[in-house]
Formats: sequence, C-alpha cells, structure tokens
Amino acid sequence: MIGDYKRFDMKLPPLRQRFYLRPITWALSFLDTFRHKAIIKRVGMEGVKPPYLLLCNHNSFLDFKVMTVAIFPHRANYVVAIDGFIKREWLLRLVGCICTRKFTNDLMLVKNMLHAINQGDIVVLYPEARYSLCGTNAVLPTSLGKLIKKMNVPVVTLIMHGHHVNSPFWNTKNRVVKPIEAELKLLYTPEQIRELTVNEINEGLDQAFQYDDFRWQKEKGIHIKYPHRAKGLHKVLYQCPHCHTEYEMDSKGDALWCNHCGKKWTMSTLGELKAEEGETEFSHIPDWYEWERHNVRMEIEAGTYHFQSEVIVHSLPNSKGFINLGSATLVHDMGGFLLKGSHNNTPYELTWKPQALYSCHIEYDYGKLGDCIDLNSNNDTLYIYPQTKRCSVTKISLATEELYKMTQIQRRQKYDIAL
Repeated sequence: MIGDYKRFDMKLPPLRQRFYLRPITWALSFLDTFRHKAIIKRVGMEGVKPPYLLLCNHNSFLDFKVMTVAIFPHRANYVVAIDGFIKREWLLRLVGCICTRKFTNDLMLVKNMLHAINQGDIVVLYPEARYSLCGTNAVLPTSLGKLIKKMNVPVVTLIMHGHHVNSPFWNTKNRVVKPIEAELKLLYTPEQIRELTVNEINEGLDQAFQYDDFRWQKEKGIHIKYPHRAKGLHKVLYQCPHCHTEYEMDSKGDALWCNHCGKKWTMSTLGELKAEEGETEFSHIPDWYEWERHNVRMEIEAGTYHFQSEVIVHSLPNSKGFINLGSATLVHDMGGFLLKGSHNNTPYELTWKPQALYSCHIEYDYGKLGDCIDLNSNNDTLYIYPQTKRCSVTKISLATEELYKMTQIQRRQKYDIAL
C-alpha cells in the first residue's frame, strides 16, 4: 500500500436493490432502449428465474440500460469497478452494486457474489472487465469456470450488438444507432455445470462471447452519418500499416492518417476504412487492431518488447476520489510492470509479473491528464499517466495480454517436459 489511507471496505455484504429505486432504473432504461429501438431476443429462457448468473459483453454505458430491460421485472446485484463508486458509494450500494478492483484475485468478490445469489437475486457480471477497444470480444478470465462451478446456478449470457458503433470507447459521442440488438440466452443449467469440466465451461463461454460490432453494422446495413465518426480512432489504431511507424497516427472528422508517411484513410458511414490513395491495407477496423497485436507478439517472442516513461500516478484507495501521488517511473517489459516512485518522502516499488495479469484496463483522455493504464492490487487502484508522447496505452494493453499468453505456453511446456 502507498500512503496511510482508509481502504474501501470490500468485506461489506451487498444490499438487495431497494424497491423504491427500481422504478427509477426501469424508467431511465426503458426510455433509452426505446430511443434506440432495441430488439431483445430470448433463447431458452422459458422457466428461468432468479437466482442466476448473468454474463454480459461490454461496449458502452448503454449496456447497463439494455441489461435492466432484458431482466425486467427482476432485481439484480451488479459487479462494478471501484472507480464507478467515486463520490456515490451510498447510491451504488442501494441499487445493489458489488465493488471490485479490476484484474485481481478478489476472494471477497466471490463471497459477495455468493451472498447475493443466496438472497435469490441475479448477479450481473461483465467478465471482459472493460469496454471493448474496437467492438470485438476481449479475453475472459480462466477463473470464470471455477466461479460458475462454485455458484451452481443457471448461467445466462447477454450479448449486445450495436453499442460500440453507437458510442465507441475512443469517442463516446452517442450516434443514436437504431435498431440495436441483444440476445438473452440460457447457456448452462446447473445440471450441465455439474457434468462439465472447468475447461469445457470456459470453452463454451469463449464461443458465446464471440462478437464483432463493425461486422454487425455492415451486415445490418446501418449507416452512421455522424460527421466526426473517425475522431479518436488513432487511439486504437496507433501503428501505420503502410510505413509501420508507431505513435504517428492521428484522426479528425471521418479521416485517419499517418503523420510520418502521409497516408490517409476515410471511414465510411458503414464503418469501413478506405485509403485515399493506393492499397487499403485494412478496411475492417478489428483486422487492423489484430495486426497490431501480431506485431506486439513478434516483439515479445523476440524478447525485445520494452516501454519506459516518467508517469503521474493517482491512487484510488476508497470511493472518496483520487489522490495525486506525484511523479514516478513505469517500466513494462518482458518481466511485467515495475512502478517506482516516492510519496511523502517514502519510496515505493510495485511489480506486476506477466503471469499475474491476463489483461489490464486502460483509458483514453481520462480527466485532464490524458491516456492512462489502470493497475490494481487488492487494496489499491492506480491510474498511471505516461508523460511521453511516444507511447500507446493500447499497445501496453496488447503487450500485457500477449505476455500472459507466453507465460501460459511456457508453463504448459514445462509441465509436458515433466511428464
């Protein structure tokens, strides 16, 4: 822990959602889903009643409203990251929220989820633990299968389409896309859960969470005429596929370009990219993103991946708000994350090894300090803002996932050799 600050009480059991708040959440949710002409399909849900575990994909704040309509008229407890509790812990507790810190092994979270299930309610979890960067599925924790085994209740998925293209993480302006779609589906019964292995449960979850919002947009023929639809896209597409230069991409209006080589692409109303001159390397935005992932993986396999920068660190020990810890140095390389600094004349050094983080949370233009990386322990949340322009938090996020995959491959290889 950095500093002698009161920590969020994760042990406090969640409350049942207060009855007098339910009409308010319903009214707000139905209003927005009606505005977007949401189509909610129900598959295999006949006779399914609380308690159950609801797993949702995550693309924008609209997710919460569609989810509320999908489970109407039932109440729920929602797993929410600690930054959602800032300045409003009392309210979030009253609506049934369960606090967590992202990408940590939080035993109290499991205990609180079980408490909510035992009260007979739905527990809502967004297992990707962050908004999708480009409208496609993110990695799921392997611990999810074990949690499902322990809960022993029906598992239901809610996969929503159109929420990313309506309000993408890199430019959250509401485009009022309509209609949007969602599918509420019974994935596992308790009887199936008892028969399946943890690995089989996780494989089924991975298949259920396959989605691509830009492909969905094109297939549905939904034209988005918002004039600034490409603004902010360079946050995700940080590497030029023409000259391969990193950190020189920029965007404005419906255009995306490289400041190094000058190549320019236009984003159509169907969400596709087209080069103004020459070859269109990637018309489909997620393909560009996965190409960047491949390049990061190549660096990791060669052992050359390295990032280092002076950073500004903000701590979130509780729900009262961020505490500025000042400047520090962040290194991210083959050994994971290393954060070194000093607060109130007391030096600190924190590490996150590659095998400890299967992913990490990032933010674009967060507050007034810009892009940041969010790293957590069980008693603190650190928002870390690189002070160099020669970086991309998207690349750091990709590297975190690829480093974790590498450790898992190495672990399996050692196991095979031992056998």
